Amino acid sequence: MVALVTAALALALGGCGTSDEPTAETPTAATSSPAPTEATEQQHPDVIGVVAEQQSAGVFAFTVTISSPYDTPDRYADGWRIVGPDATVYGEHTLTHDHASEQPFTRVQRGVDIPPGVDEVTVEGRDLEYGYGGATVTVSIDN
Repeated sequence: MVALVTAALALALGGCGTSDEPTAETPTAATSSPAPTEATEQQHPDVIGVVAEQQSAGVFAFTVTISSPYDTPDRYADGWRIVGPDATVYGEHTLTHDHASEQPFTRVQRGVDIPPGVDEVTVEGRDLEYGYGGATVTVSIDN
């Protein structure tokens, strides 16, 4: 069910005119960590969908959907990272502006090298002020 929702989000949401427009890929199996439950102000963006597509041997493109309803020019979701089971960071993506008028939003990161033997990765969102945190998504990859 999560994979179907992830695919629907990835297909339904567009980019902001950058060269990293999302594409329609076949989703991989994905699981999500729970979203924050505190009634306080949200401190981190939530990763709500990830699609991993193998581009070549050991090289992947990640279509990532993030929700950060607090986005303003002063504070916004400013990126994500792709982390292996052993905490190795395989890729980081930087966002240079807020997406206040586009929530949730989807972007693509291409050319991420994942070594043989790694069969799943987790995508974590980053906030300009508070750093990494919030809901994450783990995807299986065929590597």
